[in-house]
Amino acid sequence: MTNAEVTIRVPTPLRGFVGGRDQVMVPGATVREALAALTAGQDAFRDRLFTAEGDLRRFVNVYLGRDDVRRLGGLEAALPAGATLTLMVALAGG
Repeated sequence: MTNAEVTIRVPTPLRGFVGGRDQVMVPGATVREALAALTAGQDAFRDRLFTAEGDLRRFVNVYLGRDDVRRLGGLEAALPAGATLTLMVALAGG
């Protein structure tokens, strides 16, 4: 992992995993590294974001600026120092 830090904006439904914070600073040179740092030691949180195969779940979207990271190389997309990732999760209900 890199020493560069990125900011991850956390949506309300996931803030319980990060002490109620709306954003968290983590190290990471790629989207995968940053999300791994965010979920380190929290199996339930990791399981909310990733499949058993290590892919992002279908209802989880991650944006680098305005761009969906799936269009930038997915989890292997490089992150510049100081980048901001935004997590979004689809909610269902009625």
